[in-house]
Amino acid sequence: MLTITRALHDAIVAHARADHPDEACGVVAGPAGTDRPERFIPMLNAARSPTFYEFDSGDLLKLYREMDDRDEEPVVVYHSHTATEAYPSRTDVSYASEPGAHYVLVSTADSGNDEGPFQFRSFRIVDGEITEEDVEVVESHA
Repeated sequence: MLTITRALHDAIVAHARADHPDEACGVVAGPAGTDRPERFIPMLNAARSPTFYEFDSGDLLKLYREMDDRDEEPVVVYHSHTATEAYPSRTDVSYASEPGAHYVLVSTADSGNDEGPFQFRSFRIVDGEITEEDVEVVESHA
């Protein structure tokens, strides 16, 4: 199960809406070994595409160095789908290189940039196997 604060949940949704019709992407880092998402890191979709996302390799290298320095790991890797449901595509699965991470997908297909319905779902992707998990939104981490 993914436990995430309301503030982080809303920040991810806001990023997905802001970047629509392109896919948004980013990471939520947390203290290594805790499975607790804490630091919201919106990234640039280097592909600038409505059907595909790609982290800029330089940005990603910088991010991993920064997380190492802070003893953090990527707890959540998120991106949006702008025209389809919030479910990992074959491409998403092929890019899922963090077996410990929660892969969050937000679908803005029904509302675009506006307030309105959206999907927020979390998955574990290990060795190409997709497992959906429950998401618990809390006001703050205990």
